[in-house]
Amino acid sequence: MSKVIKILGTGCPKCKTMTSVVTEVVKENNIDATIEKVEDIMEIMKFNVMTTPALVIDDVITIKGRVPSKNEVLALLN
Repeated sequence: MSKVIKILGTGCPKCKTMTSVVTEVVKENNIDATIEKVEDIMEIMKFNVMTTPALVIDDVITIKGRVPSKNEVLALLN
């Protein structure tokens, strides 16, 4: 089943880094997932997240306020 990954962030350097880390992990491990970048502050507020970037996998907030390592993202996706 395909995972839905959302990266919440307004476009700051950390948000961009998280996006590239997540994208690389998905590609390198052939994970069936769609990656969605959420930059609208009102959409981000719906997740009740105050610190970005935040990683949402299948509507569950898994990481917020920091950039994860590739291994951490892989562990969350498996």
